[in-house]
Amino acid sequence: MAKRILVVGSANIDFVLNTPYIPAPGETLISQGNYVFTPGGKGANTAVAAAAFGADVSFCTRVGDDAYGDRLISLFAEKGLDTRFIKVDRLEQTGLAVVMLEQNGKNRILAFSGANKRINDSDVEAAISCYPDAVITQFEVQPEAVIAAARTAADEGAKFILDAGAATSDFPLSKLEQIEILTPNEVETEILTGIRPNNLENCLRASIALCNKVDIKYVVLKLGARGCYVYDGKYSHLISPCEVPVVDTTAAGDVFTAALTTEFLRTGDIIDSAKFANAAGGLAVSKKGAITSIPTLEEVRNICM
Repeated sequence: MAKRILVVGSANIDFVLNTPYIPAPGETLISQGNYVFTPGGKGANTAVAAAAFGADVSFCTRVGDDAYGDRLISLFAEKGLDTRFIKVDRLEQTGLAVVMLEQNGKNRILAFSGANKRINDSDVEAAISCYPDAVITQFEVQPEAVIAAARTAADEGAKFILDAGAATSDFPLSKLEQIEILTPNEVETEILTGIRPNNLENCLRASIALCNKVDIKYVVLKLGARGCYVYDGKYSHLISPCEVPVVDTTAAGDVFTAALTTEFLRTGDIIDSAKFANAAGGLAVSKKGAITSIPTLEEVRNICM
């Protein structure tokens, strides 16, 4: 039977512009190619990816009472998500992210939260009725929703996985009580600890610093082209990356966290799960877009073999 995952997180429409480089202050730069509007948001990316990797996924989010909200709800249903806990917010627009995609595949993102900022503890408490094996969230929603997700996961005996996307240095990590897996990237790690994980020593220092802030079973640092680093409070492992052409890094971290969680629920092995997640994240950067870049389970299995 498939494991059930509850994702509490953001749902956006991504407005994507292609640019040779990020313009300097006062500079006007003509975008290359066509602009596109595509589904995105860290919560949505994670939810759709987890479903693609075989999990039974419920999604707790909010969208606006507008055409973009309608489009997103239809898409989530098509992707097989349980949409019972998606609320249509009458006061805010659907979230929007402006993605500036450079020629080297790197991106800069400016997000408008919209309805996402109104996801609250009541929404989360209602959604926990799906009886999940794991709850995933990130920092693109309000702190009260993150804290509620951690609390309800603990109450229901579900594993709590925190993707540190959109991290801020003032978030009260100590209020989360216990985290099964924390998955920050390099920038997020530095925001949360003040330590840039640019070598093995700093990866260990940063991981220990995170564990000193809150009870964490596994820290998994997403290191981009260097792979990922796993720390379990005693031992550490550097997992090599998958060698792939970098086309667009949008959503790669979300795909990584979804893959890590689904494989960990299946196997209970954090190292094998990190290898699986590396492959999934690698495949994601080889395609353009957010949800459109999510690989299939078969594609990930093939690259892992």
